[in-house]
Order: sequence, then structure tokens, then C-alpha cells
Amino acid sequence: MTTVTAFAPARLRPLRWVQPLAVLLIAAVTIGIPLWLVAVTSVKPQAEAIKPNLSLPHHVQAAANYQQSFDEGKVVQGFVNSLLVVAPSVVLVLLLGAGAAWVFARRKGRLVDTLYALSISGLLLPPAVITIVMELRQLGLAGTRPGMIGVYAGMYLSTSIFFMTGFIRALPEELEEAARMDGAGPVRVFFRIILPLLRPVIATATIMVMLYAWSDIFYAFFVLGGGAKATLPLNLYQVANAQLYLNNWHLIFAYVVMMSLPMVLVFVIAQRRIVSGITSGAVK
Repeated sequence: MTTVTAFAPARLRPLRWVQPLAVLLIAAVTIGIPLWLVAVTSVKPQAEAIKPNLSLPHHVQAAANYQQSFDEGKVVQGFVNSLLVVAPSVVLVLLLGAGAAWVFARRKGRLVDTLYALSISGLLLPPAVITIVMELRQLGLAGTRPGMIGVYAGMYLSTSIFFMTGFIRALPEELEEAARMDGAGPVRVFFRIILPLLRPVIATATIMVMLYAWSDIFYAFFVLGGGAKATLPLNLYQVANAQLYLNNWHLIFAYVVMMSLPMVLVFVIAQRRIVSGITSGAVK
């Protein structure tokens, strides 16, 4: 029996590498291959990029492809429009979500529980685009940046409330009581105590909202409608639909790379805070 027990762990050691290798293989297939296809096609000449594949280019013309895509795709204008829409949306989601989460975490009662359930129902119920467009038209916000900001804020507010409520419930109430004893009002407690403690979840909500809103084309198409206010994804769609990039996959993929670089950079910088915020808000 002693011999079997001594050799059993050694026999099982190779199995410890199976799961990590399987995960890496799945990630390489599902994520690595599409990324490689986009990157390698964006530096190919048009003749080689007519039918996108994974092969290396015989002739690399990255500078010409990216320069042409940058100029004809109106990257600067699209970047500014995306920033003017995404940045205010993120601020609204964070402030409104933190305020609502604070109330839901500290107040008790059936009414509060019902309102919390309704607030996070947006995680499961998709917004109706026809209803959104009709309401924006009645309010005179159709085709405007404030209308688009309101749509994004309403869509992603449920996610912010969900994570922040779970995090605030784990915070000791004694901190808030001590601040009130020192004469701090609700607004001061919120900005001086609650928001600084919510930094991990705020980072998570910021990245999530930015990733979704930055790459959104569906709602932007119906709300903004293009033109001078077109965001980066919407501008790419309009350019491709106008047959400017017909069979020019090298230019389309070059545009996609440039459009994705800001979010990739933000994600790489804040990836630790994203994981910390998700575990803190969902598990606690």
C-alpha cells in the first residue's frame, strides 16, 4: 500500500498539464486565428487580399495600406465622434450606477428589492431598437450625440448597478457612520467615502462600457444615422457599404486594426483591475 501511495501522485502529474494546454489550444484557435487573419491581411497587397487567408504575404505594404485606410476612412473624425459619445456615456453610467447601487446596498424593504430587480433586468432583457428610436424622435434627440449617450447609459447601467451593489454590501457601514458624525452630508459621504472605495469596480465598469460602446454599430446606425457624427464602426460600415472598399479586404482590416488599438491599449493597462472588480462585485 505504501508503494502504491508513493507512485500515485507521480502518475497523475502529467494530467496537471492537460487542462492548461487545452485552454491555451482553445484560446489559440478561437482568438489567435482571427487576430492573425486580420493582422496578416492588413499588410497584404490587394491582389493577395482578395481572398483572405492565413498565409504570410509575399510582399508587405503595411504603410501604404494603413495610410490609405486612414485617409479615406476618416479615422480622425470617427475617433473624435466615438470619444464624444463614449466618454460621457461612461461618466453617466459610473455616477448613476454608483448612486443607485449605494441606495440598493444600504436600504432594505420590498420596494427597494423590487426596484433593484427592475434595475438589473437589463442584463437579460435586450433593448428594443424600434421603441428607442421612436422615443428619441418624440424627444427631439434622434440623430444627436445626447440621444446616443442616453441610449448607451441606459443599456449599460444595469451592469454597473449589479457589480457595484455587490461590492458596497461588503463595505463596513461604520465608515459612513463615522463620516456622518463628523458632519458630512450624503453628497460628501458619497464622493469622499463611497466612490474612492469603488475604484476596482469603477475600473471594471469603465472598461466594459467602453469596449461595448466603442465597437457598437447596430444602435449607432439607428440613432445617429451616419453623416458628420458617424463613429468609427459606423464610418467603416458606411465606407464599405458605399463600395469604396469593394474586395479591398486589406484596407478594411487595416481600418479594423486602427479602430481596435485604443481599446486594446486600455484593456492591457487595466486588465488587473478588471479581474479584481469582477470578483469583488460578483463574489462578495
